[in-house]
Amino acid sequence: MDRAPVGHADGLLETSVEFMRLRPRLLGIAYRVVGDMAEAEDIVQEVWVRWQCTDRSQVRAPAAFLTRVTVHLAINVTQSARSRREVVGDCSEPVPADADAGPPAEAEQAEALGLALHLLLQKLSPVERAAFVLREAFDYPYSRIAGMLELSQPNARQVVSRARRRLHVERNAPVDGTEHQHLLSAFLAAAQSGRVTALECVLTNGADRHRSHPGVPELPASPGPAPERRVSSGAGTGP
Repeated sequence: MDRAPVGHADGLLETSVEFMRLRPRLLGIAYRVVGDMAEAEDIVQEVWVRWQCTDRSQVRAPAAFLTRVTVHLAINVTQSARSRREVVGDCSEPVPADADAGPPAEAEQAEALGLALHLLLQKLSPVERAAFVLREAFDYPYSRIAGMLELSQPNARQVVSRARRRLHVERNAPVDGTEHQHLLSAFLAAAQSGRVTALECVLTNGADRHRSHPGVPELPASPGPAPERRVSSGAGTGP
C-alpha cells in the first residue's frame, strides 16, 4: 500500500470522516436537483475532490460549505442538461433507498482513509494512536480521552501533541494487514453511522495491551457488547 504523505494523516482523517458523515445528505440534495442518481453520484464525487483541495481551516461550517458546493454543482449540471434534453426536477420526489450507496466514490474515500490509518500504524504507539484519532478525527475533549486511556488530562494533551510530532519523523514500523483492515473497518463504521463504541474498543484495547505487554505484537480487538454511543460533528464539548 502507498503511504500517505508524512504529516497529512490528521488532514486525511478529518477530511474523510467529515465528508462520510454528510455524504448521504449531499447525495440526496444532488439527486433532488438533477433527478438522476448517476449524475448525483458524479456531483458528490466532484464535491469530494474539491473538499480535499479546500483549505479547511477557513471553513467554519463544513456541512453548510459542502451543501452549498453540492447545490451549486447540481444546478450547473441541470442548466447544462437543459440544452440537451428536458429535465424534470421534482423536489418532492422521494430519494431512492440506495441514495447513500456509491461503491466507486466510497471506495476512493475509503482508500484515502486507509492510507492515513496505515501511516498512524507505522508511526504511533497504540496509546498515541488512540488519543490522536479520538481527538483529531472525532474531536473528543481531552478530559474524555484521559478517562478512556487512564491518563491525567495534561498527559492526554502531551500524548496528542507527541503524536503530531511523530508523524513527521521517519519511523516506519511494520504494519500488520489484518490489524490495519480491522482498524479501517471500525473507523469507517464510526464515520458513516456516528456509532463509535466499536472504534473506541479497538483503540483502547490496543492501548491496554501495549501498556500491559510492551513489545508484544498487537492483535485485532474483538470488542464485546457495550452500550452504543454516537458522535455527531463537533463532538468535543470541552477542552
